[in-house]
Amino acid sequence: MTGTRKIGGVLYVKTDGNQLSVNGTLELPINTVIREDIVGADGSVHYKETHKAPYIKAEFKVEKNFPIQKLTSADEMTITAELANGMVYVLSGAWLSGESTYNPLEGTVEMEFHGDEGFYQ
Repeated sequence: MTGTRKIGGVLYVKTDGNQLSVNGTLELPINTVIREDIVGADGSVHYKETHKAPYIKAEFKVEKNFPIQKLTSADEMTITAELANGMVYVLSGAWLSGESTYNPLEGTVEMEFHGDEGFYQ
């Protein structure tokens, strides 16, 4: 058997080339189209599709040089997540979505970025 058996563990997240330190949690979508069942009174089953924004959600360690200003103001970032299994997820045209709160006791912040396009390489 050739190749790697590693499917989890070490990962890297970069925003416009600047590496951020992930604190153990990272969430990436598998799909950006959500299918929901529509069941008729006669038992027929169909579905409807709705789109979901591509995103990257993670908890980051906030080191002294953490780029808060850039991450909170930019709206055209490219964010890449290089995963331990060799997959790479790219989020382009990205911006910070929703609220983010810094926890100085833990030294972390959870941030969710949405974008125009997200894909696996």
